[in-house]
Amino acid sequence: MEDKSIFRNISPLDHRYYLSNKALFDDLADYISEEASIIYCIKAEAALLKSHMSLYGNRYADFFDLADSLPDSISPEEVYEEEEKTQHNIRALVNVMKSKVPDELKPFIHLGATSVDILDTASSMKYRDVVRNVVLPQLIKLEKQLAEIAAREASTPQVGRTHGQHAVPITLGFAISEYVSRLGKSIIEIERLSKDLRGKLAGAVGSYNSTSMIVKDPFELEKRYLGYLGLEPSEHSTQMVEPEYLLRLLTEMNTAFGIIANLADDLRNLQRSEISELREMFTSTQVGSSTMPQKRNPWNSEHVKSLWKAFSPRVITFFMDQISEHQRDLSNSASTRFIADYIAGFSAAVARMIKITATLYVDNERLTKNLRFTGDLVLAEAAYILLSCAGEPDAHEVIRKATLSCEANNTTLAAELPKDAETWKLISGQLMETAGIDALEFFSKPELYRGKSAEKAEMISSAYLKKMTELEESLK
Repeated sequence: MEDKSIFRNISPLDHRYYLSNKALFDDLADYISEEASIIYCIKAEAALLKSHMSLYGNRYADFFDLADSLPDSISPEEVYEEEEKTQHNIRALVNVMKSKVPDELKPFIHLGATSVDILDTASSMKYRDVVRNVVLPQLIKLEKQLAEIAAREASTPQVGRTHGQHAVPITLGFAISEYVSRLGKSIIEIERLSKDLRGKLAGAVGSYNSTSMIVKDPFELEKRYLGYLGLEPSEHSTQMVEPEYLLRLLTEMNTAFGIIANLADDLRNLQRSEISELREMFTSTQVGSSTMPQKRNPWNSEHVKSLWKAFSPRVITFFMDQISEHQRDLSNSASTRFIADYIAGFSAAVARMIKITATLYVDNERLTKNLRFTGDLVLAEAAYILLSCAGEPDAHEVIRKATLSCEANNTTLAAELPKDAETWKLISGQLMETAGIDALEFFSKPELYRGKSAEKAEMISSAYLKKMTELEESLK
């Protein structure tokens, strides 16, 4: 095998991101490397061989172990060397396989199959396995960490923001629970779709012409073949498996990617100097800038978003691979090879977000300071609601004018509203009746006006911790 420096590789996935995620990328390589792709094709061919042998009762029973051992007895180098002669990858694989079995089994190798019967079936197996054995465990780990943060910070006061401006008080746990909910649903959908990838043994155009010459019931032969591999047949194959099975899985992964990128963007902004409510871990030797020693850049969050920018647009190619002329053309031959890159890029982003959330620092003092930055103006909505419920027909306008006075006089609602005794009386009375809180206490503590944000955070975190635990069990 050629001995080449890792830094001679062209794709950043194969040097920079591999070195940052060795264990993860080694796990991915077991399923979506070129070596793994060849092994999965051998597994498909071996299943076909067993299907044919099983038609003869016990006649070939002694050869089943041989068929199962084929993935371990063929190297990628052998197949590639043979492909130099055949200029056809599956025919090369078939030739190598035939060299590994007794003469009496050679007629069964690839019998009744077309190349894509093997390729698409192998692809379904490897994407099913990589998602269930690598991607989903990573996603579940991230989801659990987010749920734990949401639960821990369920009652931590934070100012809510819309349009980049302070809106009304919430809690940090509530803000995080948004992502727990969104990502959790996507994880559950990814798991469901990963179980519905399909295979085929339907021949050159999908109409079972070839296998109809071998057995009376080619549908049953196809089921037997795929049964060895843990797959169901595509409902209607041409030469290819219907592309939508894989497309739906990939697009749901892209949905999860977008959710994670959205979280990364929020975390990045909450680390801005003027906000500074959260902070990524910075080691004692880490450098934030080559020239400004004081910098503590939120580079991990930025990195996640940058990976999303690089890989998310590839979903367009996934959709383009839906289209094939008549029963098949080769216009997806090159493009589908890069699905492995997409899964690796997505997995790298998930791993980076796991790193961020595992050590995320929460600055409670800064959270409170920011909440009170505009005094009690974040309670303007509460004042308007209370006044309206007390019977004031133009409550919104009354409070709007009061906020203008606050800004002009650099005062608070607690100072401006009592200037109109009737307005203050109505607000105070309604507040006591509704919440049992004294008005002066309420307007001095914006964190009291948080609705059900803490309860929602607790509900969401508890629900998804349970769902993720159940999902973990189902994957074992």
